[in-house]
Amino acid sequence: MIGIYDQNGLDVQEIVFFGLYALQHRGQESAGIAVTDGNSISYHKGMGLVADVFDDRSMSELEGGKAAIGHVRYTTSSDGMYANAQPLVTKYKKGTMALAHDGRLVNADSLRRELEETGTIFQTSLDIEVIANLIARNIDMGLEEAIKHTMGMIRGAYALLIMTEEKLVAMRDPLGIRPLALGKLEDSFVVASETCSFDTIGAEYIRDVKPGEILVIDAKGLKSIQTPVPLESALCIFEFVYYARTDSTIDGISVYMARKEAGARLAAEQPVEADMVIGVPDSGTTAAIGYAEAAGIPFGEGFIKNRYVGRTFIRSSQHMREQGVRIKLNALRRMVKGKRIVVIDDSIVRGTTSKKIVEMLRLAGAREVHMRISSPPVRFPCYYGLDIDTSDQLIGYSHDVDDICKIIGADSLGYLSQEGLMKTLEGSGCGFCRGCFDGTYPIEAAGDSLEKGDKEKKNRKD
Repeated sequence: MIGIYDQNGLDVQEIVFFGLYALQHRGQESAGIAVTDGNSISYHKGMGLVADVFDDRSMSELEGGKAAIGHVRYTTSSDGMYANAQPLVTKYKKGTMALAHDGRLVNADSLRRELEETGTIFQTSLDIEVIANLIARNIDMGLEEAIKHTMGMIRGAYALLIMTEEKLVAMRDPLGIRPLALGKLEDSFVVASETCSFDTIGAEYIRDVKPGEILVIDAKGLKSIQTPVPLESALCIFEFVYYARTDSTIDGISVYMARKEAGARLAAEQPVEADMVIGVPDSGTTAAIGYAEAAGIPFGEGFIKNRYVGRTFIRSSQHMREQGVRIKLNALRRMVKGKRIVVIDDSIVRGTTSKKIVEMLRLAGAREVHMRISSPPVRFPCYYGLDIDTSDQLIGYSHDVDDICKIIGADSLGYLSQEGLMKTLEGSGCGFCRGCFDGTYPIEAAGDSLEKGDKEKKNRKD
């Protein structure tokens, strides 16, 4: 997500458009932009990449904005349809709201049922439509009070942008699970999921939005409202493993430095004799550099990546993920033939990519293929927005390391320990959600999905 409130006569729709380009890695199913001119909200959204959804005609229809928000999305289940593209634009008795959301609520289903029982009709399966209805229901309190009241009712992970005709509101969940950063472009405030988008549009990074913080931006400037929060935050650790772009900074931590340090620690924990270290682009490359430097093994380019293919982890079906791996990467035969290769990747979730990678390298003539992973095994579901919501999707849930090594066809397989991963984030000043690694989730009041996760964790221990 990215949003801007203009104080300088800027073309806000153009700024958001280019900001979304920088955030394309966070979602490839749909894209959308909503703009307010101070009196009404116009919007355009569609299925596909940013470049597919927007052309000169659609952008011209969004001209004249005072503020704008944009969103790119990937589906977390079988909900890839136009109605679920964001921003969600909805009318209520005080006017119109446009909303964009990163994350997932754990109590969305129960809140939806309560609202439906009182006559609310839903048009999408989005959690954010539940949020929009809760805000609209309490709008007589005023927008700020309605939002604070809504925050007291929803549970889960959320970074939210809410735009009315006259205001831009940004908010982050009390645990800070999903990232959200504040920047400035001249005198205009910008809010985005990652700082890499600030670099693209020429904005200056100011700080991260605090957990539980509400930012209200309008013609008067910026107002911060801090709501009650737990003693410790729980930023998603998978942002540093895979999800965030390498050139971003999240809650004061450089993603690049964290990944490079993870590679160095992986070399210490999981050494192997080899001729060359290669990384799986792009999120595995930085860790591979760290591994190679620490191990004293030459770093090389073992794969050529097709830059016109998206991220396979966030594809909406297994078949699409398999097809994506085949056309995304190609092994460099002259670099790997006859060599003992250490392949560094950020994670193994379903095993699809890793198996194909090993096959490619063997077909290219690699003598040995040693897979090293710069994170612990992913064993448990994520209920906060990543597309791993059941354990049966995870190869690490039902197989140990030796089994996974055989399944993917590698000569050896080694993971970074959880302790090693946490050391790469020392000095951050925030806590982390590590539920996908150890099954311990930060939200105490569990909804239906978390209760399911607790049962899966118990069954695994039994």
